[in-house]
Formats: sequence, C-alpha cells, structure tokens
Amino acid sequence: MLKRMLLGLILTVTFLGCGGEQNRLHVFTWANYVGDEIRTGFESEFGVRVVVDVFASNEDLLAKLKSGASGYDVIMPSDYMVAIMVKENLLSPLDLSKIPNFNNISGQFLKRDFDPENRYSIPYTWGTAGIGYDSSVVNPPPDSLSALWDKRYSGKFSMLDDQRESIGAALKLLGYSVNSTDLRALAEAKAKLIEQKPLVKQYKNEADEILGSGDVVMAHCWSGDAFRAAARRSSIKYVIPKEGATQFIDTVCIPASAPNKAAAAQFINYLLRPKINAKVTEFTKYGTCVPAAREHLPDALRNHPGIYPPEEVLNKLESLRDLGEFTRNYDRAWTEVKAK
Repeated sequence: MLKRMLLGLILTVTFLGCGGEQNRLHVFTWANYVGDEIRTGFESEFGVRVVVDVFASNEDLLAKLKSGASGYDVIMPSDYMVAIMVKENLLSPLDLSKIPNFNNISGQFLKRDFDPENRYSIPYTWGTAGIGYDSSVVNPPPDSLSALWDKRYSGKFSMLDDQRESIGAALKLLGYSVNSTDLRALAEAKAKLIEQKPLVKQYKNEADEILGSGDVVMAHCWSGDAFRAAARRSSIKYVIPKEGATQFIDTVCIPASAPNKAAAAQFINYLLRPKINAKVTEFTKYGTCVPAAREHLPDALRNHPGIYPPEEVLNKLESLRDLGEFTRNYDRAWTEVKAK
C-alpha cells in the first residue's frame, strides 16, 4: 500500500513538473477580462495553470494568429472578428458535448450572423461604446459625439485606439452606418478624424486607467471601462450619444492551433456557470450572456441602466460586421489618420 502511495506521489510530481502544455492553459484576451479570482478558481479546481496574455484590439489579435502564433488555447475576439477568423481557418470547431453549460446562454446572443450555428464561438460578455466623462469637469454633460470634437476639451480626452470603433464614431457623427462600404462616406470620416487629431490627448483602449486617474476628463470608450473607472472615481459617468453607438458581443473561441483543446473546453464551460459568470460581470462591468448569472449579482449591477440599457437606447445601437474585402479601405484610412 505504501509503495503504491509513493509511486502515485512520484507520478503526480513528475506530471506537474514536466507535464508541459497538458497542465497549462494559455488565454489571449483583452486587458481586464479574466480576473484573478476566476483564474485561480479554475486552477484550484482543475489543476491547470492559467497563463493570461493580452491584446490591444481585434486587429492585433488577428495579426498575431496570422503571423503563426500557435501557443494559445483560448482567445476572446469580438463578434465581427469571429467571422473573419472563420474565413481564415484560424478557429477550431467547438464540441458542445464538452461544453454543456452552453445551454445557460440566452437565445438572444446565439445564432448571430458572425457565427450562425455557434460552431466556433461562445458569447462571453456584451457592452457598448460611448462616452465616459468626469461630471465634475465636463459641463454640460455630453449627449452627442460632437463633444469629441469640442475644442474646449483639447488635450483632455482620449479616443479608442481601434480602427472600426473610432472610424465608426466619425461615421455615426456624419449620419452614416458604422458598417458603411461607401468610399465617399469613409473619406469624410477619415477627414473628420484627421481634423480631430490635434485635440486628442491619446488613443487608448484601457480608458478605465486614464479616466479613473483623472489623466483625461472625457474618453471615447467601451462601457465596462467607464464603469470600472467610476468605481474608483464617483464623478465618472457614461452616456450613449444621441447619434447612436456600437454594441458588441465578445466571445470565447479555441484557435485551430490550440495545444490544449480539452482544457480550453473545460475553461469555457467553467466560465458559463451562473455563479462564475456573475463574477465575470462583477470584474469586467460588462453585461452577462447567461440570464441565471444576474441572480448572483448585487442590485447595483443587476439593474445597472448602463450595463443593461433600456429598449430605447438599444434601438440606437449597431453591431460591427465583417466588411470582407472592403476592410482594406478601413485599414488604409486608419493608417493615414494615425500617420498625421
């Protein structure tokens, strides 16, 4: 009996010390998307170490995978990027029999045009892109995207360092769709952003850091960043501009090159447990795609009108779509804006 116990201990130590990729899960995600409590909880339960790396934008994620990066087991692209990655054969089809908590997801987030059969992606969080601002400084409160072109705030605000979102904001201000494939509309939006550039303090996606610290008084940002900043600085508010804005669903996918697909499926299934998914919302301040998770949220988050906007606000939102070959025109326009 003692020999068996010693042999088991030796095998366990050998596995943990040399088991390599079978004992690791590499997650490539947005900043502030996988909290330590979620990571360590999974590690404790499954004995798999979670290693988190972050990307700055969907386009950065795409470029990394297309360049041959092959060590990631889980990635978290936004909706439209899923469609692009499927075309590029970068994603592994999901075995939903290994992700039974898929059944916890609300139907409103399933069978979307970016993945109509949910073969490749699992909805993780959802949110919006609008304007975060310090209400103690910005007066009157902004209600329009034109505030991001207001010279009174020159050098005091930031824009998202994201080509689809920032070009989309300019398109919306000009009365166009964020998914416009009209070259003239895109040229107008580019000119609008070039006109704005001398006013912009910085292009940055992690607006929670600079809003919360007071480094900027206003930011074109994703909703969760504004609400995390507000947790640090109570004067921070968030608004969806009257022209409308974008709504996104961020997803969880397994890359085709993932070395540990089994642990990836376990991790995704873990994220879809209602109690765990509620912790995701508490950490990210984005909406949950799992209705039962809302039961585990504090009232302040369960009924937060910014995280779960009313119908009249939702009706003003657009989702970014894969624009196919026309995307090259957005790439070129953004490069030209950043080069000025």
